[in-house]
Amino acid sequence: MAKRSGIDAVHTFWEQVWRSPQNYDAIDDLVVEDFVLVSGGRRIEGREAFKKWAEEFGAAIRNLEFEVAESFENHEGSRVASMWRITGTNNGALGTKPDGKPIEMTGTAIWAVRGDGMLLSNHVERNAFEVYKQLTAE
Repeated sequence: MAKRSGIDAVHTFWEQVWRSPQNYDAIDDLVVEDFVLVSGGRRIEGREAFKKWAEEFGAAIRNLEFEVAESFENHEGSRVASMWRITGTNNGALGTKPDGKPIEMTGTAIWAVRGDGMLLSNHVERNAFEVYKQLTAE
């Protein structure tokens, strides 16, 4: 496979997996088998476990829409920082009652990218506390 920029690899992931309609099966072609996600301090190890996590996360937000706010990479393209925004409606996000309330979530993902564009790992943080407070406000 030809070398491509890390940003290209990450944006391909965003486009194929998270943009509507979501396609979690694309994960099989975009991340390595021993992929590691660190989400809110929790480690999810392996492609299959990551795919299951993504499906569960996506199921908790109906009408999920995803957009990239900004991305940048190091000189080698082996590390990419990407800021994003998700909107949709609550279908049980963050353990809340699936009440259809609007959701807007922002986050930052720090990716490790192999030279051939395969994704090795992702460390993601998001404004979960603020979203939780919004969803549980009376």
